[in-house]
Amino acid sequence: MRSYHDEIDGRDEELVAAAKQGDTTAMDHLLRSHYDHIYRVCLRIMGNESDGADATQHALLAVVNGLSRFDGRSQFSTWSYRVATNAALDELRRRNRRPVPVLDQTDSEPNPVDFERNLVDRLDIGDALPLVPDEFRVPVIMRDQVGMSYEEIAQALQIAPGTVRSRIARGRRRLAQLLGNQTTSSERPSG
Repeated sequence: MRSYHDEIDGRDEELVAAAKQGDTTAMDHLLRSHYDHIYRVCLRIMGNESDGADATQHALLAVVNGLSRFDGRSQFSTWSYRVATNAALDELRRRNRRPVPVLDQTDSEPNPVDFERNLVDRLDIGDALPLVPDEFRVPVIMRDQVGMSYEEIAQALQIAPGTVRSRIARGRRRLAQLLGNQTTSSERPSG
């Protein structure tokens, strides 16, 4: 019995082959079927909807322009995540903009019960992510927000799987620090 992912991968193979032959309808279907995932990657890396949408457009253009170079050694979805990640990182560099949110610091220590209760209201993961360096934030987003496997992330970022694990652990640890939470690096942050 074929799984949902097998069906998607099979359709992607057919659509990629047709799009490479100039079938614009196949290209349209391919882009539409992966748009939400590409947008989610770009949004999380860029940190806001406007910049995420801009990076998504750059990513979609890069997919169209680079499809002839897609060799099929990985799944199309993995390749498109890499394209989206690179487009978003290029957009950050191009704009020379790194979000610098200011954390509200108070002189008094909050009550631990109130702190836990108000944690989401005070600072959520979306606010903390821009404070995590790109090399750690991107793998965390790909794993925890997009749901990619360590191997898929390694392929997309062209780094070793061990490096992916290390960067995710460091990124999660930084998020935990920013959120005032002492979870271990092996725990996935919620959100």
